Amino acid sequence: QVQLVESGGGLVQPGGSLRLSCEASGSIFSMEAMGWYREAPEKERELVGSISSSGRIKYKDSVKGRFTISRDNAKNTVYLEMNSLKPEDTAVYYCYAEAMVVPWLEATEYWGEGTLVTVSS
Repeated sequence: QVQLVESGGGLVQPGGSLRLSCEASGSIFSMEAMGWYREAPEKERELVGSISSSGRIKYKDSVKGRFTISRDNAKNTVYLEMNSLKPEDTAVYYCYAEAMVVPWLEATEYWGEGTLVTVSS
């Protein structure tokens, strides 16, 4: 099994910054893509950003230039640096990881429990 633990959410004023972290632990043979989704009240969950094992990065258009995703492969940890935060960034942020637990099985997607980010004055 693989567990994901997020940290770093909280309340921040518009224009402020937060850094989210998500560490994966457990029986991990290989870590593939990692990333972040978010879910705002009464909205569908949406991809914020992802980073492949080779470092290829994708972002949601509305966060480009403000958010930066990175990962530490040695620690199986993914980060989301969020700057110039806006009220519309308010949501529960979920990290995910595609992990192989044994070499003969395809990667499985695992999810964290979510961390709340509130952008408000």
